[in-house]
Amino acid sequence: MSKIRVYELAKELQISSKELIELLMSEFSVDVKNHMSVIEDEDAELIKELIGENNSSDNKTIVDEYEEILAEEVNNQAKKRKKKKSEEEEDVIGEGGSGVVEIGETITVKELSEKLGKPTADVIKTLIFTGVMAAINQEIDFATAEKVCEKYECLVVKKEEKEELEIVEEEDVIEENLVKRPPIVTVMGHVDHGKTSLLDAIRKANVTAHEAGGITQHIGAYTVNLNGEKLTFLDTPGHEAFTAMRARGAQVTDVVILVVAADDGIMPQTKEAISHCKAAGVPIIVAINKIDRPGANIERVKQELTEYELVAEDWGGDTICVPVSAKTGENLEQLLEMVLLTSEMAEFKADPKRKAKGTVIEAKLDKGRGAVATLLIQNGTLHVGDSILVGSTYGRIRAMFDDKGKSIKKAGPSIPVEILGLSEVPAAGDRFTVVKDEKTARNMAELRKQKIKDESFHSANRVSLEDLYNQIQEGTVKELGIIVKADVQGSVQAIKQSLEKLSTEDVKVRVIHGGVGAITETDVTLATASNALLIGFNVRPDSNATIIADKEGVEIKTYRIIYDAIEDVKSAMIGMLDPEYKEVVNGKAEARVVYKISNVGTIAGCYVTDGKILRNSEVRVIRDGIVIFESTLASLKRFKDDVKEVNAGYECGLSVEKFNDIKEGDVIESFSMQAIERKQL
Repeated sequence: MSKIRVYELAKELQISSKELIELLMSEFSVDVKNHMSVIEDEDAELIKELIGENNSSDNKTIVDEYEEILAEEVNNQAKKRKKKKSEEEEDVIGEGGSGVVEIGETITVKELSEKLGKPTADVIKTLIFTGVMAAINQEIDFATAEKVCEKYECLVVKKEEKEELEIVEEEDVIEENLVKRPPIVTVMGHVDHGKTSLLDAIRKANVTAHEAGGITQHIGAYTVNLNGEKLTFLDTPGHEAFTAMRARGAQVTDVVILVVAADDGIMPQTKEAISHCKAAGVPIIVAINKIDRPGANIERVKQELTEYELVAEDWGGDTICVPVSAKTGENLEQLLEMVLLTSEMAEFKADPKRKAKGTVIEAKLDKGRGAVATLLIQNGTLHVGDSILVGSTYGRIRAMFDDKGKSIKKAGPSIPVEILGLSEVPAAGDRFTVVKDEKTARNMAELRKQKIKDESFHSANRVSLEDLYNQIQEGTVKELGIIVKADVQGSVQAIKQSLEKLSTEDVKVRVIHGGVGAITETDVTLATASNALLIGFNVRPDSNATIIADKEGVEIKTYRIIYDAIEDVKSAMIGMLDPEYKEVVNGKAEARVVYKISNVGTIAGCYVTDGKILRNSEVRVIRDGIVIFESTLASLKRFKDDVKEVNAGYECGLSVEKFNDIKEGDVIESFSMQAIERKQL
């Protein structure tokens, strides 16, 4: 006897399953549980005759319902087949036969015994015979687990971690949900050209008054309204942060406003900013600032811009140049209109209905509030209570504030917000994504941490002069990249030409970057990416550069004589590097007050900022990142007493042997020479 399901009968009668179930239970006293219930054919024929065509259901609704039920049925059948297959595989493994065991990078002894279907004691015994002592909850690596599985004649498959599963599900773009979003504008340019003052004038708030010396010390994000349109501005300390974010894959900027002072023209940081913007492929609008000053020359700035392939529109090019004055407010409205025009042409859109994703602009650890992060939402809408994955950390948003400090419940695309609730402080430039729950976020974060740990463990060693010859002989180094920083441009050119002449058949020497000024974090980042050596001539690395170099394993060599630098590289290349002394920096002190005393000389009142200043050590005087004098300490005092050393956080008075030109703001660096043994070649 054949049968028919309720939803199939409903389709034939052109009524919905719900209506049919109600009729069957009330009119025909047929007990049916849901649309998947079965009805005998004889009963079905009788029901067809009685109901007939007397229904008023919408045909389209019925067809849609039928398609949904059919899809559900197919899905259920697939799940049943998958479950049955999984149970069959587990039975094979449980019998101790030649089954398949899937293992990740690591696995606990207990989990391995469960997968093998063997007692934990037997697995531990097998591990002991292979030379590994491990407890029941201890993790073992893939290679060890593979040996154990071989003993039980099981095939081992390495499991690929699918940490981005939740994120991939959200990647589909739904065209009808896309709406116009505010453009994200970054203000860049040379120091003291008026970047923050310009932004200050635009948003009519005094930001620079809160900054030390009127210089921006942090990355800020602000929203501005103009004629009903919103613009989001990023105010950065310079192009370093812009590049650092790009290095992490965070393309956050839509438009760049390049600020150039009309009385100063193109400066070193302006050149670097232009290079970084071009590398990012971001449209540039040039704001020629300080036109109210007597020495302002707008045409000269436009002329200098042509050297960097930025030709003003009134000169026949396609670069928008707007003369402005942050002080008087002249042409600010025109500048913002140009930004809006550029964004309209680019048609920046986002989907506010999807889960939020974006980038960390800045983050800090607050004593009272814990980890605090400023996020820039690039797509979707972020809500209080959302679980988010940020780089290798995670959390659930407990509170959210806008750029004016007001508490908000949600924020859409291109809006900067400050959030609380993360487990750790993320890094600037980290990407964030909303996931379904906190457990998922935590698991993904743990996977990412493990991945970073594994990559760090297996990463290739950095090039250093000490082992350069060995690496050349092993064939690991074919081209030696060098980054040169010096006090003047002439020295950069001289060192570059001399080093590149050292190229041999075994290794080619290539200077990938040369610049003037102190060694910065950007130089170390470039050296890390290029596996290059960093050479400084008459300049020193700043604190951040030293920290990053130590962390990344980048070698920084500093010299006072060009010949020494060339000889070191040459000696390293031919494996003849003689033993030498290694410089150890003991500490740094900043000159706060300077006293000139007759018959004594110049005494500097200093604050020790790092490490400690030693009485018997050698010192160098550094001004604006450039070494101006090297000598020894003539005296070191605390109040009226001579002391042997002064630690960080304390004040002291000192004088430098044969040097009386100490000025406020100079850095006195204490160092000593320590003998180091060279590796035997």
